[in-house]
Amino acid sequence: MSNRFSVTMHKTENHVVIGLQGDLDLAAAGEFRAHMEPIVNDSTIELTLDLERLTYIDSTGIGILISILKVRHGMQSPFHIINVPQYVQKLFKMTGISKFLTPTA
Repeated sequence: MSNRFSVTMHKTENHVVIGLQGDLDLAAAGEFRAHMEPIVNDSTIELTLDLERLTYIDSTGIGILISILKVRHGMQSPFHIINVPQYVQKLFKMTGISKFLTPTA
């Protein structure tokens, strides 16, 4: 049984914190992309993903994070991932993503 995926958004004038909850997998990819696309492409916004309540991520979810990272890096726009669960940290290290992320508290 999977944990239902959901997205929360906390927005200030120029900063958006996106909270991910549940399983970020192939089934949730479309919903996640739909939430993220307008924000990711806005270079005036500082973007933070909070993974504290993420229970699972598969290769599809990792791929989306990589694409967000590339877009934000290309625009030279701030992108942070916070509260990364231990198992996700291991995946980030295995896939090489961790070296592109700036750890924040």
